Amino acid sequence: MKEKEQRSKVVLVGAGSAMFTRGLVADLVSRGREMELALVDTDPGALAVAEGLARKMIEAKKEQCSKAPIKLSASTERRDVFPGATAVICTIGVGGRRAWERDVLIPRKYGIYQPVGDSVMPGGTSRALRMIPPMVGVAEDLLDLAPDALFFNYGNPMAPVCRAVRKATGAPVVGLCHGVFAVGRYLAHLLGADRGSTAPARVSYSAVGMNHLTWFVELRVDSRNAMPRLREIAAEKLERYFEGGRLRAETVEADTREVGAMADLNLFTWQLTDLFGAFPAVLDRHVTEFFPHLFAREGSYFGKTLGVDACSFEETIRWGDEGFEEMRETALSKEPLPADYFQRSSGEHEQVVDIIESIRADAGRAYSANLPNRGQVPNLPAEAVLESPAIADGAGVRAVAQPPLPAGVAGTLATRLAWVETVVEAALEGSREKFVQALVLDGSVESVEQAAMLADDLLEAQAEYLPQFPRR
Repeated sequence: MKEKEQRSKVVLVGAGSAMFTRGLVADLVSRGREMELALVDTDPGALAVAEGLARKMIEAKKEQCSKAPIKLSASTERRDVFPGATAVICTIGVGGRRAWERDVLIPRKYGIYQPVGDSVMPGGTSRALRMIPPMVGVAEDLLDLAPDALFFNYGNPMAPVCRAVRKATGAPVVGLCHGVFAVGRYLAHLLGADRGSTAPARVSYSAVGMNHLTWFVELRVDSRNAMPRLREIAAEKLERYFEGGRLRAETVEADTREVGAMADLNLFTWQLTDLFGAFPAVLDRHVTEFFPHLFAREGSYFGKTLGVDACSFEETIRWGDEGFEEMRETALSKEPLPADYFQRSSGEHEQVVDIIESIRADAGRAYSANLPNRGQVPNLPAEAVLESPAIADGAGVRAVAQPPLPAGVAGTLATRLAWVETVVEAALEGSREKFVQALVLDGSVESVEQAAMLADDLLEAQAEYLPQFPRR
């Protein structure tokens, strides 16, 4: 295929997400292959940071080992750099952290609390409306200018974005997320089967579901079934933290001091593991948002408040702002990169570079990917975007057939997948009515009337990013 015959040209759309850019460049320069890297962002200031950082990293690697033959370019216009692209990676976040704040803080006025607000609940619903039309535009330009390029998306909400792109354009976008890989390593460590900082080679698994609610339904250590042991651990944890259905507050507090934050105990994740016999990724911070009827009202979370003193949303935003400012100073200063810079540059980029190489080499390695359901999960809707095991080989990224999910696990996903389809239609059609429908399906609101008021508040607050919706 063409990917193997020509020099690689990777285009990163949304390069102003400098954390991802830093990690991607670190991975690319470590491979030492001759290639082009084009950075795209509509914000000239953010693009300047990304370009400055990338250029410094490339030069530093050359000085260290003469091994970074990367030709770098940057543009605010993606159509200028798409021709000749062999892989396009999207990490856009329309409106950035300021729009994200509105997604989460406006629902709080209605007593709805979200720890993340980028995947589901009102925040994820609002974000989808902003993300989908620009991503459809990226896909249309890619089909026009580089139809053979590999196309990857990291932007949230993952399932609605990927579903909308495929539904509106047919572009073969593949959604990627670090979550399943990270939880695989977490479980390997928990079971004593990890190997330091390397991938958990002794552990194999099948994790199936929707991004940020992906269920580990099979788990093996050294080819032996580890699911019974995982259920034993769940029972042990519940016995430690609950007595007669009541939380052992003193035990929780003592253990929290050990792990750093109460949410790191993942009490709800272990409850679900005990109940359903499968382990949900990606732990409490994300998983709680898929069960808003249990947590959304005033954010009640085992005596804490989600998004406030458990998984603080404001802290996430502050960390993002400070991280970007640090990268801006590094990119624009005249000082050389710190000596340990490449050691501190790992992240979600890992999977995409490996996948591209697996495709080029026809290696057939296994990954977790978000792809349309074309029979790989027989008891979930056709064409729904599912996160599940996939093979990356010369034919691209292909989902691996799975057994039917247990009815209870499938049930946790059924309404969510209907929500995806509804919010996709709302975004593509600019339909306020379907936006309200999606909020009702989500389950965070108390009434249809409240859903309508919340929808109007969000539409007004995010109007500059929602040209498809008529102004009221």
